[in-house]
Amino acid sequence: MKNLGELDTPTLLLDYQKLLKNIRDIANYATEHGVTYRPHIKTHKSVKIAQLQIDAGAVGVTTAKISEAEVMAAGGIKDILIAYPISSPDKINRLIKLLQLGVQLKVSVDNPKSLGYLQKGLEHTPFTLEVWIKVNSGLNRCGVEPGQEAVSLAKAIMTHLKLKLGGIYTHAGHSYAARSYKEIEAIGLEEGLAVVESANECEAAGINIPVRSVGSTPTYNIAGKVPGVTEIRPGNAVFFDGIQVGLGVTSAENCALTLLASVVGVYKNRIIFDTGSKSLCLDKGAHGNQTVTGFGQIVGHPEVNIERLSEEHGVGVLLQETNLKLNDKVQIIPNHACTVVNQFDEYVVHENGHVIDSWKVDARGMVK
Repeated sequence: MKNLGELDTPTLLLDYQKLLKNIRDIANYATEHGVTYRPHIKTHKSVKIAQLQIDAGAVGVTTAKISEAEVMAAGGIKDILIAYPISSPDKINRLIKLLQLGVQLKVSVDNPKSLGYLQKGLEHTPFTLEVWIKVNSGLNRCGVEPGQEAVSLAKAIMTHLKLKLGGIYTHAGHSYAARSYKEIEAIGLEEGLAVVESANECEAAGINIPVRSVGSTPTYNIAGKVPGVTEIRPGNAVFFDGIQVGLGVTSAENCALTLLASVVGVYKNRIIFDTGSKSLCLDKGAHGNQTVTGFGQIVGHPEVNIERLSEEHGVGVLLQETNLKLNDKVQIIPNHACTVVNQFDEYVVHENGHVIDSWKVDARGMVK
């Protein structure tokens, strides 16, 4: 059994016990508040981790792309929401192949024209596709506006025989730009209300909305308490990262994902690590707010700030004297776990300082 210090670098590390704790915490929240749990897998991209989440009580998974859904389905995950608008014929044909595999598929819609493309693609199949309306709760990315726009789209769905309306959902990604936790709380409340009020207006018009789903990591435990919400979809919370710590959502002790790095250069006022932009990535906050300082937090060494990255070099500035020396190894909490995971083929899973397994990043690099 290898110790972490024996590994080559850079290596993507996953703390097994912290991972399990984070999964349990979300599952316990869902049980306590009477909502279902459908985690987003774009953070971990791993069939193994998705299965751990389902074993803990998740009803299925959320993906960002059809390619991620295909990987999850091939791994035995059969209840999948693709939280992305789809209208191209090529992608609709791929949806049909997933339905042929018996996947309980749900697909995002937010445009009346896309309904026609989906209907046409499905007309010569035996399948009816479940669609969920995405409402815009403030991120101003995809989604109809809450209320009457959602009702209008729901009515349009009812006129398409090959489509079945299964739910309304949103994503409050703008919570990453919050300047305080109080602001996150306000965004989470708005997120829940955008979904619930849209669903209520649909039901007042005679259209049933079985699922009302919310879910960014900073807000899921706020929006999930709004009466009428039935489901949460946090993704990043499976690992957490520097941005979540910066937002005040969690503490560094709960971050399950780190990057093992080596010291490759020590100079008068700086120290160099073998983790540059190709491993740590260049994120310094998301959706407009810099919630972190530097490009990763070095565990146990607050005296070093990773101030800049080249492709293969992480340049740390010394804030005070350090005892780090050439060939020393450190763990770095990345700013944004999702993008860092996508740089690696596998996780090295560890417990109590020892390697216990390696898990493939199954959906790495999926962009279609």
